[in-house]
Amino acid sequence: MPEAVIASAVRTPIGTAFKGTLSETPAEELATHVLREAVRRSGLAPGRFDDVAFGEVMYGGGDLARYAAVAAGMTHVPGVAVQRHCASGLAAIGMAAAGIRAGMDRAVVAGGVQSSSTGPALTWRIPGGDGTEQRNAPTFPYTGEATDDVSLSVGWNVARRYELTREQMDAWALRSHRRAVAATESGAFADEIAPIKVTRRDGSVVEFTADEHPRSTTSAEKLAALAPLHPEIDGFSITAGNACGMNDGAAALAIVADDLAREEGLPELAVVRAWTAVGVQPAYTGVGAIDAATKVLARAGLRASEVDLWEINEAFASVPVAACEVLGLDEDRVNVHGSGCSLGHPIGATGARMVTTLVHELRRRGGGFGLATMCAGGGQGGAVVIEVP
Repeated sequence: MPEAVIASAVRTPIGTAFKGTLSETPAEELATHVLREAVRRSGLAPGRFDDVAFGEVMYGGGDLARYAAVAAGMTHVPGVAVQRHCASGLAAIGMAAAGIRAGMDRAVVAGGVQSSSTGPALTWRIPGGDGTEQRNAPTFPYTGEATDDVSLSVGWNVARRYELTREQMDAWALRSHRRAVAATESGAFADEIAPIKVTRRDGSVVEFTADEHPRSTTSAEKLAALAPLHPEIDGFSITAGNACGMNDGAAALAIVADDLAREEGLPELAVVRAWTAVGVQPAYTGVGAIDAATKVLARAGLRASEVDLWEINEAFASVPVAACEVLGLDEDRVNVHGSGCSLGHPIGATGARMVTTLVHELRRRGGGFGLATMCAGGGQGGAVVIEVP
């Protein structure tokens, strides 16, 4: 079987939803931008690509991957919308790698996109009546323990299961911000970010070049002063500070067969070694990141100690804190440039962003294995293992 090689990996800077630089930029523009850049950086002619797979979350239909392909002049390339909530970008990468390893495809662009600022509000007819209401499409049956409030099922229930303290989660969030700010200031993201020109409401154009969600002024004292999201629940320890933000952004990777890369002299940045998805009890959705990591390690034939760098999405800080305890991870190898609490969580794009960051950081460090894992809405998880030779 051919290997699935990553020939390019790019992302936009991440914007803060509703008030940030990308708040007027629709998802289709973000997707088109990273698609074009991923193809350009790969060195492979656009006409050689077989498909585009993009994670997109809560867009109510449509196919942003196909939109981006047409807008980028790649009309011959179809597109598939991938929806596994937060793990959609990872699922798109796994789908692309599977097609290549099966010999059905030779080159695929995989990634994800999210515009929380401009995404649609879904209107549903109330059964048995003429009224309507706005709500998300359901992914699991809501119960007393499993509701659509992610601060409970993702953040708080994981914190309770593993007896995590508010101090542990705040400390992780603070370190996340410090690492993201340091990475930005040092230029660590320069190779992975594809700056994007943004047209503002007044018609002016600005170039967006750096993540705007990390806060250099965050401190332990400021985090400790934040009120819990559910003060009515005794001991509730999840706050806006130890949770992810709402964000906008996109990421894309050109994934090609290794023999095609050799024939065309393409960059071989990394190899996709394994991928997986899991289901867990919806009330304990955050555990999905741990279970997915365990399953993908087995598929890759690796021990946790053999993974050089980890990306564990900080949907809530409780998730990576718990994962480090359960899996016995060295925290210095986890989210070395920040994650959801600091960089933000553009839901459909985050999985692809995580793998993009792993590719470039492992190359700076001389190679090794990287593992990206995350929980996903409705009691799911997803993970991908890459190797940089």
